[in-house]
Amino acid sequence: MELSRSQQMAIDHITEYARSHNLEAEAILNHVLKMSNTPINVFETAVNNLKSNARIALHFHPDRPDSAMKEVAEALYEQGIYKSQFETLISNGSVSALPGGERDIWENKIFGGAYQSEGTTNSHRPKYGALNIMLHADGPAPRFGSCYFLLSPKVSSRSTFTYLDSHQDPKEKGTYVEFDMILAALLEDAFTRECALGERDLPPTKLMNHLLVNLDKKADFERKEPHRNLNHYIEAQIHGNISLKEDVDVLVADPSFKGTTTGETLEMLGLKYSIDLFWHKGFELQISEVPSNFRGPSMPSLAKRIAQNDTINARLIGSAIMDLHRNPQSWKDRGPVKEILQELKLLWHVLVRYGKPL
Repeated sequence: MELSRSQQMAIDHITEYARSHNLEAEAILNHVLKMSNTPINVFETAVNNLKSNARIALHFHPDRPDSAMKEVAEALYEQGIYKSQFETLISNGSVSALPGGERDIWENKIFGGAYQSEGTTNSHRPKYGALNIMLHADGPAPRFGSCYFLLSPKVSSRSTFTYLDSHQDPKEKGTYVEFDMILAALLEDAFTRECALGERDLPPTKLMNHLLVNLDKKADFERKEPHRNLNHYIEAQIHGNISLKEDVDVLVADPSFKGTTTGETLEMLGLKYSIDLFWHKGFELQISEVPSNFRGPSMPSLAKRIAQNDTINARLIGSAIMDLHRNPQSWKDRGPVKEILQELKLLWHVLVRYGKPL
């Protein structure tokens, strides 16, 4: 794919940054490999397998309204392109994808001003995902959406990566050309904490075996339990267009949308763009089980407000958000629209963390 000048500048900036930290990263890698008695050839084979087979996941909520009040799933079906937040004005993280907004400021810092250069348009901006290494059924970063696309591994060659979320400006950044900083952070977590990317009991030897054996297997999305990993992921920033037909191989969806208009749109999308559709187990939660000390004291009352049969799920949260946009007056008792949107986003985190499979 031909990249714009700003997109290539962004990739080059991260590559050079990572290259300038190679000595430090190599020292960490050599130490962990020695202490864990991992042969260098095993490590190199595992890394090559990761680069050949690991897919970037793009999490999204299919029933969120875009700027034209059209559901995301419908817009994806019609347009066949996964757009940046600067184009859609939708965010499942920071709602600040505007010139001069928080996302614009941190992109300026991370990518060396590439996307603030002359001639850059909103369509040039990066799209955000997470590298799907551990193959969790609910995806590598479910906080950002109940459904996710899995991209062709070839897309990773025009992507940049940060270890954890880019809005925190983590030190560890890289591209597949210079990936040692990311690998060093991953292996150091596996060695010192025996956990990484939301996976417990993951010492380096077990991680290496996983990378060697599992990444090229067909995942069992529909039978595996969700992993509920809200915070620990390798974020990917994809530079260049994302075509549903050319770049997306798999769609994994939340079962609460089965039998709904949104679910039917997802099914038609899969057929139209030759994308394999799977359903993970999903999440549902009784309102009596919604905690007041995980995402704040307002969560139980909000859950009660949107519940059906005393239960919440992804579809009901989406329905509430759509109703909030269409009928803001009916929500005035809970405060400003912006604050309620934030609360509903946090309620999704609660559902991921505590919900039971549907």
